[in-house]
Amino acid sequence: MQTIVIVGGGAGGLELATSLGNKLGKKKQAKVILVDKNRTHIWKPLLHELATGALDRSTDGVVYHAHSVRHHYQFQLGNMVGLDGAAKTISLASLDDDKGNEILPERTLKYDTLVMAVGSVSNDFGTKGVADNCYYLDSHKQAERFHHAMLDQFMRVYQPGAAGKLKLAIVGGGATGVELSAELYHVSELMKMYDLSDEGTTQRPQVTLLEAGPRILPALPEKIATSARRELEKLGVKVMVNTRVIEADKNGFITADGSRVDAHLTVWAAGVKAPDFIPEQGFFEVNRIGQIMVKPSLQSTVDDSVFVIGDCCGCKQADGSWVPPRAQSAHQMASQVYKNIMLQRQNKPLKDYVYSDYGSLVNLSNYSTVGSLMGNLSKGSMFIEGHLARMVYVSLYRMHQIAIHGWFGGAAVWMAHKIGNTVKPKMKLH
Repeated sequence: MQTIVIVGGGAGGLELATSLGNKLGKKKQAKVILVDKNRTHIWKPLLHELATGALDRSTDGVVYHAHSVRHHYQFQLGNMVGLDGAAKTISLASLDDDKGNEILPERTLKYDTLVMAVGSVSNDFGTKGVADNCYYLDSHKQAERFHHAMLDQFMRVYQPGAAGKLKLAIVGGGATGVELSAELYHVSELMKMYDLSDEGTTQRPQVTLLEAGPRILPALPEKIATSARRELEKLGVKVMVNTRVIEADKNGFITADGSRVDAHLTVWAAGVKAPDFIPEQGFFEVNRIGQIMVKPSLQSTVDDSVFVIGDCCGCKQADGSWVPPRAQSAHQMASQVYKNIMLQRQNKPLKDYVYSDYGSLVNLSNYSTVGSLMGNLSKGSMFIEGHLARMVYVSLYRMHQIAIHGWFGGAAVWMAHKIGNTVKPKMKLH
């Protein structure tokens, strides 16, 4: 029986495990194993909402162990630390509890087909002090760590009789930095609703967004970037472009021109790279940010038994550009690898992956949504904003839920979410 191991339960990895489990695992035609270092899946584009408390992992997350039973694959909790291509095995680090006591020893999993779907992490480019003083939003654990710090700072700064305002600084004008900036203003309004800030204060937090390039959202069309900046500045966000950060300390950032940006909380959301353990293996061909280089079939350039999807995949398009690290890319790659694994089982030629850009959307919390629809969704490019853009943005998440739960399950999850929202707080308060 063929053993297919998928490392990484993000958008692409979980969708692929679900499809293969339903098709092959259910009929005992293959053993499908999903490996992830977390017990719960959260759609990565929503991590900024988890960080601010708009999303609650306990109610909005997908528990891998329960999901795997329903969709006929196995789940292994673990962190991949090694790969032996000749023996076709991967190694998982020992699993320890919070006190350092070993729960499971280091394990080895054998595979016939391996799918690398380990995502990406923030790239701080070795900037001094960032690792020690800034929060990252690469995982739900990091997002929840920021959430707890944010609640503490709001209560500290806005306690009765306290002076001043809460200052937050975010480096990186990409989608994460932009969406988090808007979400923080929404949170400040909810704090007053739940009496977690001084009832008499009228001071809103000061959010500063720093971008090294000439504009925010550099990967998106300029019209979207301009509209997003206008909306942020209406909220009160101080947007600083052409501003390179050279150092971070416990009180904020220092920029290349020697000026300071003071902040109670600092977030680094500039740049991405593949996890460091990938290039450290010395097995794959990687690009400058550590992504695994692949053939058009999404097989690694060094081993046809290894497929790569998502943010860790270095896939060059016909025009020489790289497939961008987005959720839509991971979804498309998962679909293509599913088809190619099925073709491989039938000894048929594999199909090449071709990236389709369906547009980009940036959600500015409850205030606005801006973006564009492209490709098969419209002729050319169509700029959208407001309620229509928000509806499309939400539909992308619903499509992901359908991909991992099926149509009936996705509808049930949506209904449960709507019902739950009538009784639970508008934000996580713990």
